[in-house]
Amino acid sequence: MIAIIGLVIVFVAVILGFIFEGGHLMVLFQPAELLIIGGCAGGMLLVSVSPKILKEMINQLLGIMGKGYTSDSYRNLLIMLYEVFDIARREGIIALESHVENPNESSIITKYPEFLANPQAVNFFADTMRLIISGGMSASDLEALIDEDLETHHEEVSEPPKILSKVGDSLPGFGIVAAVLGVVITMGAIGGPPEEIGEKVGAALVGTFLGILLSYGAVQPLATNLEQANMGKARYFICMKQALIGFFKGMAPSIAVELGRRSVYNELRPSFLELETACRQATRGGTAKAKEAVNA
Repeated sequence: MIAIIGLVIVFVAVILGFIFEGGHLMVLFQPAELLIIGGCAGGMLLVSVSPKILKEMINQLLGIMGKGYTSDSYRNLLIMLYEVFDIARREGIIALESHVENPNESSIITKYPEFLANPQAVNFFADTMRLIISGGMSASDLEALIDEDLETHHEEVSEPPKILSKVGDSLPGFGIVAAVLGVVITMGAIGGPPEEIGEKVGAALVGTFLGILLSYGAVQPLATNLEQANMGKARYFICMKQALIGFFKGMAPSIAVELGRRSVYNELRPSFLELETACRQATRGGTAKAKEAVNA
């Protein structure tokens, strides 16, 4: 949402400044210039990317409206992992099979709808837990495999910002194309009234103006926003990775989730006491339900 507000501020500031200087707003309305610049940029985008990357770019741009991962997101993730690890400690690692194979029916995972609504996170968790349950792999090998998985995922999500940045770099050039075509039209009317020539020159210059404004005021900032958002998303998976590796090494559930907590950015990191209290409350409720089931 802040990104949208920033874009609005950029365009409002330019328009108001133009008006305060005595400019007429309708002079900036040049559909032909927008058609040339927008058409060139759109065509370049279609030539440069595959449909898969284009779809991912659209999804990431739409995601700008979202709030991303919050402190609650990380806290709930760590509490969920603690509950899973605690079951393995109390009942054995085989008890996790039902939770891993059917996350949508797990009595633990279904308590965390934000995590369950993230297919990539669920698949990452389930695939890693399957390897841990099956065994036969060292901690270093598992960590290397997870790193490769994360690197592959990072390459996939980093392509849209790169392409969008290239489109932004090209917009000033497309603005010049529009301006040159305007000058060509102006030269064809060179014998006409000065007012008509001035109008055509102004329209040509608007093309250069729009190309530069759209590049540095909109497209480039959006590309940077996507890059930062992807870094935040990657940190969520790194948090999960650290906790899973700690669990695989035989650490206590509280220590394993502490490894994950320490990998979270400071502004989003839950405090040690906050997380410890929440984990105890979550497992206390699960233990009470288990006892009720046994007594029944």
